[in-house]
Amino acid sequence: MRRTALAALCLVAVTGAGLTGCQSGGDTASAGSQSASEQAKDPKNSKDSKDTKDTKEPFAGLSGGEITERALAATTGAPSLRFTGEIPDEESGGTLRLDLALDKKGDCAGILGLGDEGEVELIKTGGTLYAKYDEAFLRAQSEGEPQADVDAVVEMMAGTWTKMAATGADAEDIAGFCDLDEVLGDAGDGSSDATRGKATTLDGTPALTLTEQDGKDRYTFYVATEGEPYLLRLESTSAADPGTVTFTDFGKPVPAGKPEGEILDLDALG
Repeated sequence: MRRTALAALCLVAVTGAGLTGCQSGGDTASAGSQSASEQAKDPKNSKDSKDTKDTKEPFAGLSGGEITERALAATTGAPSLRFTGEIPDEESGGTLRLDLALDKKGDCAGILGLGDEGEVELIKTGGTLYAKYDEAFLRAQSEGEPQADVDAVVEMMAGTWTKMAATGADAEDIAGFCDLDEVLGDAGDGSSDATRGKATTLDGTPALTLTEQDGKDRYTFYVATEGEPYLLRLESTSAADPGTVTFTDFGKPVPAGKPEGEILDLDALG
């Protein structure tokens, strides 16, 4: 089942690769927010993750592998969702943080950040990509450039919404992961030999935990037991692909409207 687990984690890993290799893109959620795994461990949140006492067995008669496969099929079939996560970034040595809502129409909205190298707020709607970079991000991406040029870029762009065609060379990497079908890829393919765990609740949602082992690598899945069997969280302790991804807001509209206020047209600047 390793292939299936890694396909799901690919939501974060592939996104991170696209962003760090592109001058137009940044990376994640606000640095002050707790990661999904930290929230789960925080005693303050224990009431949201305690084992339930419900005597009714969820997914009765199904193996752990069958449940995991149903969860990935339901998740990849959702018209939209939001995912948040933290994973190490090999290129920078920092932590890639993501908080992104996206749908199958190719629209997305969220914040991406990388360690202490700043963050960028993104909105893609239709054929236009909007981005608002902070100063730290712009300076990190301009490392090695003449100081005067860097200062000029910061003065012009920091904290200001910019826009460019989503099909342009500078935007295509980011625009690609705004498409939910493309980002999820083949996460619903493959088979699983996960083991059933305990019934629990995750942020108020009844769930079942499942675990899977592949050598020293361990994966933990949280699957909703009410309504659609969506994958709510995936945690990996894999040495090669460690990280946590949390999934919420299934089927909800993506807030991908045009930003208000001043917008700098980067395509017009040439």
